[in-house]
Amino acid sequence: MNATELARQAYAPSTASIRTPRSIEAQLISEITGRLSQRDAPYAQIVSAIHDNRQMWTALAVDVADDENALPKELRASIFYLAEFTEFHSQKFLRGEADVSALIDVNTSIIRGLRASGGMS
Repeated sequence: MNATELARQAYAPSTASIRTPRSIEAQLISEITGRLSQRDAPYAQIVSAIHDNRQMWTALAVDVADDENALPKELRASIFYLAEFTEFHSQKFLRGEADVSALIDVNTSIIRGLRASGGMS
């Protein structure tokens, strides 16, 4: 490899993006929401997406319940409430009493909030 090629590689833009915790959260929520949105998917796949969504929201609830969490108290309370709502609505879906649209709406709102606050890179 010659000096010109070495210089080109050294100063070329990196293809790896720097990921923030918010961008990682937004990507995870987007992926799960996409799976929830596949209305023609087999029931087992929707149930799997519901399970993953519940796990994600449980993890978020545990995180915001921690006194060390730096988010404002009101935001932490709102996220905790949404986690409870997600659990309740997921159970209704699994009993055949509701569809997934409310879960999709909640996740979509969170994604928008993460993007608005610079959460996507």
